[in-house]
Amino acid sequence: MTAFNLADLFEIVADACPDRTALVAGDVRLTYRQLDERATRVANHLLDAGVRPGQHVGVLSYNRAEWLETMIGCFKARVAPVNVNYRYIKDELSHLLGDSECVVLVAEADLLENVNRADLPLLRHVVAVGGPAPQAEEYEDALASASPSRAKVLERTGERSGDDPYLLYTGGTTGLPKGVLWRSEDIFFSAMGGGNHGGTPIADPSELSVAAEREGLRAQVHAPLMHGGGQWITWITLTTGGTVILYTGRRFDAAEALELASRERTQVLMLVGNGMGHPVAEELSARRYDLEVFAFGSGGAPLSDEVRAKLLTVVPNAYVSDNLGGSETGAMGPSLGGGRFQLHPQLAVLSDDLLPVAPGETGTLARTGNIPVGYWKDEKKTAATFRTGPDGRRWALQGDYARLNEDGTVTLLGRGSLVINTGGEKVFTEEVEAALRTCPGVTDAIVVALPDERLGSKVAAVVAGTAAEEDLTAHCRTLLAGYKIPRVLAVVPELQLTAVGKPDYAWARTRF
Repeated sequence: MTAFNLADLFEIVADACPDRTALVAGDVRLTYRQLDERATRVANHLLDAGVRPGQHVGVLSYNRAEWLETMIGCFKARVAPVNVNYRYIKDELSHLLGDSECVVLVAEADLLENVNRADLPLLRHVVAVGGPAPQAEEYEDALASASPSRAKVLERTGERSGDDPYLLYTGGTTGLPKGVLWRSEDIFFSAMGGGNHGGTPIADPSELSVAAEREGLRAQVHAPLMHGGGQWITWITLTTGGTVILYTGRRFDAAEALELASRERTQVLMLVGNGMGHPVAEELSARRYDLEVFAFGSGGAPLSDEVRAKLLTVVPNAYVSDNLGGSETGAMGPSLGGGRFQLHPQLAVLSDDLLPVAPGETGTLARTGNIPVGYWKDEKKTAATFRTGPDGRRWALQGDYARLNEDGTVTLLGRGSLVINTGGEKVFTEEVEAALRTCPGVTDAIVVALPDERLGSKVAAVVAGTAAEEDLTAHCRTLLAGYKIPRVLAVVPELQLTAVGKPDYAWARTRF
């Protein structure tokens, strides 16, 4: 039986519908056959360069076809692609590439000047994308000289396995980036739809060949592929025979994205929270587009109820899915609105002793089943995050606090690292952000802690929109206890986002 290996899964679909368009990325259009052949050439080039199964290859690039080709090629060669943030400066790049022990780097030519190879003794080969660069082989030259033979790859790598590595680096909200190591099989079922996104996962890899009998969805991906959310929706689409329409702009522009959706007859528009959802809704309100979009998806940052409602106003009867997930847990399910989520059998809210809490109680949101092996080279963090309960089940605790409601749903309260201790009371930033987003005139919000001589810390909020400060305070008083209400407010036209489209908490603190 074929293993649940990402390379095998992609090849099953590529063989089933070879002439279907797999990828649209800027001026590049590739069928499944073409994408598979180019990825195979990547794999053979890596093997020619001395890379061996189990090693790591860094990808430092903006969204482009070469990113996905390299990722698939890595899986074919049984090596793990490492996502590298293109906004990192020299020291950050040295840390990530050194920590991940990358032996090869595939990078944008104009980003290589920030890579200090003297700090990276394990990095022995560099491939430049988009143009020449010193001491680097050009990407197209590398592919041209490599074999397109799948058989040659398999001869050199041995039998593929569901245990083959998938490594995702996450910067999180605090601290240095850390690598989350998954088995291929686990990430496929936990975050890549399991071959039947939203339905019963497939039981055998060969079931993916049914893609030939149905028309695949056209999903437009705006999140960077260096982010888990961008990778996961891409693989959900590819393993079901769909077409990935990859947004290649360096900065998200709603008009540009909607023009692309009109041109490519996009059906599913994937967003990253309010940072993309709000400008898309505003652009659709101001200008008419000829669209086939019937669904909006969001991950990595929350969609407020107001933005969700605006999207439904401009595209009536659309399906809006706001998904909860993380690098350590995979996708955990769609939002019910108001910060509430439906539990599924692999999710629970646990107490400190890893037992389910009672309705009305607060605990840590956890996932069992298909979860990561652990953190790359960090036994201490692995032991703290991936724990075994009294019943023998192993859980992933990403650090999100949640309250179990009487109806069996959960209300997400926020990341433990962002909890504000003010005068001895704990304030969950996400709870305050959710309240602020329901205020008229607010499009998004970031809540942070500021030092306070009397309380230790006080709650502060940067709010995007047009609402007056007194209206924000009055609105919060109707939803939150007094100690949770922001004592300091800054109203700005829009929030600054990180490279992956999430609210930038470090920037928010600088507003004060």
